[in-house]
Amino acid sequence: MEPTRDCPLFGGAFSAILPTGAIDVSDLRPVPDNQEVFCHPVTDQSLIVELLELQAHVRGEAAARYHFEDVGGVQGARAVHVESVQPLSLENLALRGCCQEAWVLSGKQQIAKENQQVAKDVTLHQALLRLPPYQTDLLLTFNQPPPDNRSSLGPENLSPAPWSLGDFEQLVTSLTLHDPNIFGPQ
Repeated sequence: MEPTRDCPLFGGAFSAILPTGAIDVSDLRPVPDNQEVFCHPVTDQSLIVELLELQAHVRGEAAARYHFEDVGGVQGARAVHVESVQPLSLENLALRGCCQEAWVLSGKQQIAKENQQVAKDVTLHQALLRLPPYQTDLLLTFNQPPPDNRSSLGPENLSPAPWSLGDFEQLVTSLTLHDPNIFGPQ
């Protein structure tokens, strides 16, 4: 994919700018209807956009931590560690019209891949965009597993570069709502 092309998400209800080379995981395996998942063509990095029910019982920084810990539980993380939680300026978001609160969290989770016993520290960056008018928490996650030590299959200059925090930030800030009917009757 081109780095500046808007990619439709959730059947066109949303769009966002995805990093170069993003592969739609739904072309490879089933993905839940409330998620859009993309993987890097060479590294184990992934980007996930999730539409979740608004967790009105938690607010502010606690909401970001809640979702981080919830993801850790779903992934069977052996340990979770939050490194930082920062408010995200709404003025930089394409969703600023319906987003009332936004947070960015960075942390590590100790996760073992399927069929593996050894857990690795995976760095996660999450952006939580809270959309109370739609009773929705929009969670964007950038998974950065440690680089594996396999030698690349081709010359270094032909392999796509690993995704950066800048790529994740572009995804978060470019996420645009086109069809609010995705949230059901309001």
